[in-house]
Amino acid sequence: MQLMAFTIRRSNMQEIVFKFALALISALAAPFSLAQDVAPDVLLKAVTSEVIAIIRQDKDIQAGDPAKVADLVETRILPLFDFTRMTRIAVARNWRLATSEQQEALTLEFKTLLVRTYSTALSGYRDQVIEYKPLRLAPDATEVTVKSDVQQAGAERLTIDYDMEKTPAGWKVYDIKIAGVSLVTTYRGTFAGKVRDGGIDGLIKSLSDRNRQGGLKTAVIQQQ
Repeated sequence: MQLMAFTIRRSNMQEIVFKFALALISALAAPFSLAQDVAPDVLLKAVTSEVIAIIRQDKDIQAGDPAKVADLVETRILPLFDFTRMTRIAVARNWRLATSEQQEALTLEFKTLLVRTYSTALSGYRDQVIEYKPLRLAPDATEVTVKSDVQQAGAERLTIDYDMEKTPAGWKVYDIKIAGVSLVTTYRGTFAGKVRDGGIDGLIKSLSDRNRQGGLKTAVIQQQ
């Protein structure tokens, strides 16, 4: 039970992770320089075809090869996401209680947790069709929500929304909502509980322990 403290109930974990995998495939980033000049919806549309092509062509990724999946995550996801803002939202009001060093540590551990979640789920893509909704972007807009639908064979249409902000480095994703459920705020309750029990350092330690255990599992898979 303790291992699941940073997710949701075990009975729903596989379903949510799979849905997050669909969100991941839609949101993977193009090279960093491209993201600076492209509108948020155009960016997401453009890279979807590219990334799906990579997945379809790479049998190792389809089989869940940890090294290849991790490389795809590192090179494609990290440039597009604002992990600092994501962590701040997840930690909520306790963020203000943390020192700058603690905030940096929280961001690193939360990023590692999310990247591992994405890496585990990425090989679950199986020819889903992604359709983006038209986006009306005001010239002075600094935050937008890019909406999309995912069609899955034998399943209901799934809505996925991307909350994005305009930064000096281009548009960044700071939250993903699957059927209206926020990825980031899913963690708030558990994080608040960890802070109540052990302070900010207690939350950092719990995240670090969770990530270390995840790393050990990955190492075992790679050795098999």
